Amino acid sequence: MFTTDKPLAAHASEIPTSERVLQVLACIARHGRAMSAKDLATQTQLPLSTIYRHLTPLKKWGWVQEHAHSGAYEPGPLAVQLAWGFDQHSYLMEKAHAEIAQLVAKSGESVGLMVYLNGQVICLAMQDSAQALRCSFAKGRANSSVRGASAKALLAYLPAHLQHSLLAQQSDDSELNTLELMQQLELIRQQRYAVSENEIDQGVWGVSAPVFSEHAKLEASLSLMAPASRAQPRQQELIQMTLAAADRLSQQLSIHE
Repeated sequence: MFTTDKPLAAHASEIPTSERVLQVLACIARHGRAMSAKDLATQTQLPLSTIYRHLTPLKKWGWVQEHAHSGAYEPGPLAVQLAWGFDQHSYLMEKAHAEIAQLVAKSGESVGLMVYLNGQVICLAMQDSAQALRCSFAKGRANSSVRGASAKALLAYLPAHLQHSLLAQQSDDSELNTLELMQQLELIRQQRYAVSENEIDQGVWGVSAPVFSEHAKLEASLSLMAPASRAQPRQQELIQMTLAAADRLSQQLSIHE
């Protein structure tokens, strides 16, 4: 797992004391490889003594474990159990699996399901097509919250204050034109999908459409990815397929059973 964003905010004074153990756990979860206590202190801006105090119960409960050789900290076995429970019982995942499989079969391309959470875009599911594609998206991996079709399809429907906060975190990115991006987000809201090419991975084209539940609550984005050379002659077809699949999924999530 990795992210191209900055670490989510997180000056210690901004996090309630009761939630700092969760801040430590989230930092380990999103890092993608084992972290030393010193690295955790740097990332969370918490004192080293506080880091060790929070690591003790996390290790006891199996949320975190020490790497067999380095002694650094990594997700523990209870994280696997929680992930399994999410896959098996999440209403979103239950409804999304069939739409993802159908879109892959119909388009012949790779399809993923993304969500926004605390400053990052997380891939909840990814089904690869039979055709080769090298991209950064994989289940459990975090990516930029402002770059690429998947992120922008979510960003366009986040509250305005959150949009501005995420853009502010990218303020030192010389390639990011805030005004241009805001114009893109307005267009995405009008057409209900986002497209991108080369924004996350070179040579990869993507289209993403937002998924909503009841009362227009944003739940996820459904994303189709393909080599740009293969997508070029059929972009409109792939856009319509993805938009239709996202609309069907939204309808299913809005139905009471």
